[in-house]
Amino acid sequence: MPASPSSPRAAWDDQNLSNPHLVADKARRVEAMFAAIAPSYDLNNRVHSLGRDQAWRRAAVKLAELQKTDRVVDVACGTGDLSLAFASRLRQENPTPAPVLGIDFTFAMLPIAVRKASQTDSTGRGPAAAALFGCGDAMSLPLSDACCDVVSIAFGIRNVADPARAMREFYRVLRPGGRVIVLEFSLPTNPLTRGVYNFYFKHIMPRTATWIARDKSGAYRYLPQSVNTFIGRETMVTLMTQAGFTDPVVKPLTMGIAVIYRGTKP
Repeated sequence: MPASPSSPRAAWDDQNLSNPHLVADKARRVEAMFAAIAPSYDLNNRVHSLGRDQAWRRAAVKLAELQKTDRVVDVACGTGDLSLAFASRLRQENPTPAPVLGIDFTFAMLPIAVRKASQTDSTGRGPAAAALFGCGDAMSLPLSDACCDVVSIAFGIRNVADPARAMREFYRVLRPGGRVIVLEFSLPTNPLTRGVYNFYFKHIMPRTATWIARDKSGAYRYLPQSVNTFIGRETMVTLMTQAGFTDPVVKPLTMGIAVIYRGTKP
């Protein structure tokens, strides 16, 4: 009997990787994939971004232009790195900030995020950052209208079954003046840089990341294919403006390997 689509072994294979965004049960496969790679997720991020992934997150926090009383919701929070970066920045501005709320579709990621958030600060007196974590779907957030000032999503909008619907949800939960921050992989615009990057991304990274994770879900074959078949920068801005956001900002990082998008709710 073949494995079910929710099994890590069956998440992604040659039959569904030509364009993973068109697969009918994409959400189930994405959840199975992340559950399979959760324990090694952070290590692979550091190794295969050459340590740049944390710098990209810090740049996303900076672009959000936080105010000390802001309430932040980090969607597709994974193991909590961006949530905690926001929480750390808020604590610099306010000794008792509102906790950042991290939401992820894959429960297996959340215990790792909770463990990170519980680590003590340099004084040993308490948690280094104020953050709470829970399960939720980017397309149907378990939040009331106009409840927060910043909604972020890092390397997650590409994994959502319907990115336009998610963008409308982000608009719904933001207060007027609130900002959406989207950090996502992109393709370098320089042809030579793109060629070198795609060779690494398609042929080297999938092998080394799969070895590190001991992964059988196909996660690191999905990653480059999901980036190469995802919407481009102009289309992302269009999704934001169609959802109602104004004043779009597009900030490429590291030769265009990653891009931060910001939109504002009027």
